[in-house]
Amino acid sequence: MKIIINRILKLFNYKISRIEPRDKNAYFLNNLNEELKARQIFLKYFGVNVLLDVGANTGQYASLMRRIGYKGKIVSFEPLSSAFNELKRNLYTDNNWIAENFALGSKEEESIIHVSGNSYSSSLLDILPSHIEFDTNSQYIAEEKISIKRLDDIFSNYCSDSDVVMLKIDTQGFEKMVLDGALESLKSIKFLQLEISIEPLYQYEILFVEMINFLEGVGFSLFALENGIRNPNSGKLLQVDGIFVRNI
Repeated sequence: MKIIINRILKLFNYKISRIEPRDKNAYFLNNLNEELKARQIFLKYFGVNVLLDVGANTGQYASLMRRIGYKGKIVSFEPLSSAFNELKRNLYTDNNWIAENFALGSKEEESIIHVSGNSYSSSLLDILPSHIEFDTNSQYIAEEKISIKRLDDIFSNYCSDSDVVMLKIDTQGFEKMVLDGALESLKSIKFLQLEISIEPLYQYEILFVEMINFLEGVGFSLFALENGIRNPNSGKLLQVDGIFVRNI
């Protein structure tokens, strides 16, 4: 049958050929956008070997870091029980990735986190109506009691003096409180990546200019910016990911 079909197709200058399976990850790596290429370069150039993934949700960021070639230690912090359980499943076969079921903040305490419909917009802060207006799935649907610790109190559990540490913070407006509990740890951290809002999305969050000034005050300079949330109606950029490097 294949011979007959090929003979017919030959009349029209077509033929059947086998399509070899492609290496999906190789294809992914060859088609990285400029932001991910830049991130891939600096991770390798500076030799980052410990990633502290604060606000991990189900491990989306850490998984992406693995896909762009990062092979060092990952420590993910996620307070929501449902997201943490999925996070544990996602890292099951990765022996150099561990997860902790608590949040980081400015002091050790028990608190209540607001759970959003999409999970990843959950926050310890109140969400603003302007956020819900363009993302209805971000609306809070429940609350959950969680534990909060300070990074300064646990940093040595995961990092040594010889490590090149990167701290990623994605805590939906709570980033400044995480940093306030990590002022000593920041002296041993080479890179920061955190969400910074240009317009407020959560009540009491620190905005772009104030965050940059704060980080400059504790010894970090802006290294790169990555696009974040846009208002789908107007196209206005509302939030970016800022990458900062410790000054030598």
